[in-house]
Amino acid sequence: MQQKLNIVPFVSVDHMMKLVHRVGVETFLIELAGEIETDFRRWESFDKVARIPAHSQEGVIELMPTTDGEVYGFKYVNGHPKNTRAGRQTVTAFGLLADMATGYPLMLSEMTMLTALRTAAMSALAAKYLARDDARTMAIIGNGAQSEFQALAFKALLGVDKVRLYDIERSASVKCARNLAGAGIDCVICETAEEAVMGADIVTTVTADKLNATILTDNMIGPGIHINAVGGDSPGKTELHPDILLRSSIFVEYPPQTRIEGEIQQLPADHAVTELWSVMSGRAPGRQGRDEITLFDSVGFAVEDFSALRYVRSKLLETGLFEELDLLADPDEPRDLFGMLMRAKAPRMVA
Repeated sequence: MQQKLNIVPFVSVDHMMKLVHRVGVETFLIELAGEIETDFRRWESFDKVARIPAHSQEGVIELMPTTDGEVYGFKYVNGHPKNTRAGRQTVTAFGLLADMATGYPLMLSEMTMLTALRTAAMSALAAKYLARDDARTMAIIGNGAQSEFQALAFKALLGVDKVRLYDIERSASVKCARNLAGAGIDCVICETAEEAVMGADIVTTVTADKLNATILTDNMIGPGIHINAVGGDSPGKTELHPDILLRSSIFVEYPPQTRIEGEIQQLPADHAVTELWSVMSGRAPGRQGRDEITLFDSVGFAVEDFSALRYVRSKLLETGLFEELDLLADPDEPRDLFGMLMRAKAPRMVA
């Protein structure tokens, strides 16, 4: 996409929502998962670093950078569970792509909506390799902002058509079921987490509290289940009893980050895990048996956000769903930045 030197395309929340509807929610999730899969298969092309956090008692602010040598990308994201009490989002985000050759930004985008979409797409993509082929029923424990995206992604990529919902606030489950009405998913609201897990092939945990919690206990997890652990994504925040981890084949995005932030922070540092990129590229096996318990310890990684931003940028020219930001100073003479400033001075009025 060609752009003026001083202009950076900006995708607002409104543009992002219009783009999703233009493409179609499920198609968007499928195509986004495809972009992530493509990038995971060239995982070794990327510079990788665990995200850079700034923690407080209320939450965390993080930067998530990466580059494939040609394009640089980063996401700014926060996680503040108490925000909902004041009517604010737990997670907000924005991201940027830039040209490595010039350092010039290529696109700036909201990523609150996009992060929800890419998290769901990543979850379903992992399950494509790790869940049983006939998995059609999923339990979602924690029915906040991410739950509907998860349900739709698993429907689109795996054909999941029954979702068992549980949240400590029943109103959240009611909200989720209402939002999914007409989507081709049979939603069952459950009274306990144990009830939700009963009969499920896939269990997604996506709770928000910033603490070590036991959302799933060992006795709740039977043979053959795939666990999609999404909510444990920072130091001191987990959702699974450690005994579940010891019974599971564990798959992660980037081990140095997941060992700090994921469920495996509860395990010794040398506990064996499999990197998901190696499964997608055929270098390591995914699920190896029908009764195997598989666990995707999902914390989110910068390459996924890079893929999401790259996907959105690919849609800009055909949709026009962006606005132009005059973000970069572009003097006629590159060395004369001060002259550019002086020429912008309002002329004096002559009497």
